[in-house]
Amino acid sequence: MVVRLNSPETMIETRLNKYLNKDETGLRKSILKFFLNSESFTTQDIFELLKKEGFDVNYRGISATVGLMNTRLGILRVDVKGDRNIYTLKDEYKNTLKTIMANY
Repeated sequence: MVVRLNSPETMIETRLNKYLNKDETGLRKSILKFFLNSESFTTQDIFELLKKEGFDVNYRGISATVGLMNTRLGILRVDVKGDRNIYTLKDEYKNTLKTIMANY
């Protein structure tokens, strides 16, 4: 008897769909789009981009959102440079994220 576990890609797709289905304001979608369209960001970079898009956000909230995105979804890489975290979308999840984002 062979038990087949979900592949990592399938698990990521499921997590992304659940995460985006709970996105009432479009904030999560916008943050994920930033990662698809550019290389890396600090929390400050994301905060400033969201403000430019008209979101009513605060820095601490964005810091928490990106941190949770990193731990819950598992699609971001974090590099600590001094007192700043630099977040980057892992290469192996770019196509999966593009596919999922096309549905939202």
